[in-house]
Amino acid sequence: MKIITPEEIDAFKRTVDGGTEAQRSTVQSIISDVKERQDEAVLSYTKQLDGADLERLAVTEEEFAEARSQLDLNDVAILEEACANIRSFHQKQVRNSWFDTDQDGTMLGQKITPLDAVGVYVPGGTAAYPSSVFMNVMPAIVAGVERIVMVSPPSEEGTLPAGVLVAAEIAGVKEIYKAGGAQAVAALAYGTESILPVDKIVGPGNVYVALAKREVFGDVDIDMIAGPSEIVVLADDTAYPREIAADLLSQAEHDARSSSVLVTSSQELAERVASEVQHQLEDLPRKRIAEASVNDYGGIVVCDNLSQAIDVVNELAPEHLEVQTKEPFMLLGKIKHAGAIFLGRYSSEPIGDYFAGPNHVLPTSGTARFSSPLNVDDFVKKSSVIYYSKASYDKHADKIARFARLEGLEAHARAVEMRKESGEE
Repeated sequence: MKIITPEEIDAFKRTVDGGTEAQRSTVQSIISDVKERQDEAVLSYTKQLDGADLERLAVTEEEFAEARSQLDLNDVAILEEACANIRSFHQKQVRNSWFDTDQDGTMLGQKITPLDAVGVYVPGGTAAYPSSVFMNVMPAIVAGVERIVMVSPPSEEGTLPAGVLVAAEIAGVKEIYKAGGAQAVAALAYGTESILPVDKIVGPGNVYVALAKREVFGDVDIDMIAGPSEIVVLADDTAYPREIAADLLSQAEHDARSSSVLVTSSQELAERVASEVQHQLEDLPRKRIAEASVNDYGGIVVCDNLSQAIDVVNELAPEHLEVQTKEPFMLLGKIKHAGAIFLGRYSSEPIGDYFAGPNHVLPTSGTARFSSPLNVDDFVKKSSVIYYSKASYDKHADKIARFARLEGLEAHARAVEMRKESGEE
């Protein structure tokens, strides 16, 4: 891993990937085709792009049963415990409707309403992601969403990973379709003969999925445009090089474009971690991917002190941030920008990916400066509720009408004054 100074950190900054003109054109063409040919188009693209020649899109009860039979009972138990942890964490995020009444009878409030239908995209391809099922589905279930639809690209044999199907069953998802890519996003947004449209689409995917979500935004809501995975480890000279190297590689193996960065105040730690990363790469099953990630998007920033290191972290605004210092809690208040913060030696990033409970769908590409992890609020709407009593109307009507005329909107003013002029109770 290359070792650089804080002045060179622009090399590690990411921006939201807008894709190439050719990619955007392809996505637009696929979306248009799905709108027109519906199931026929989705099945055609599934055969063309995923190599799966399907007769139908929906996952059957027989496929659920087959998935259950393939999974070890110990693995099922772990999935169930992880799901319970994730549910418990998100239950603490639930907001209630509220109403506030004044003495004159005026009532103001906010009504919380779950979305009617949500589409969840679970990526496939180079790995299976049961964790992605839980993280996208559980906050929607906790929020009270009635209809949750899951889509995921099938293998060439026309199947979904057993772990993904069992995770969906544990979470309570019953409507699942074997479709991926831009065609799946289009089907969720606009509907087909098999798939009724939804109100919001969540979940990560490749660049074509991200571009498709961007294209359909406005007709439906989306969670975010997710970029490649990122980790920053903030460490001092008390940290353990072998452990830091392992944590950096845990993100590098995701994708050749993933970013793994150590920010430290220790030159010795930097050099030992760089060496350890190369050593651990040697027997990593996904070495080719991780090595490309480390070489192109990984590195180590050596700072003069921890204060400067924290400034670097806040500037990078990483998706995942590990704080491996002597007193990690002492630094928490100084960290302004990070999607998820892991404090201390035993809080390795994969703990958050799978088991602890907080959501692992996190802002990437520096968007942690202004956005948050996927949460229950993403699956509800907030409606303002207003009731003015006659006493409150009589007290404020002239002021409101005057405010309207200040903006040059006479009809607004007259709409307020009409009640006074009519004299009707």
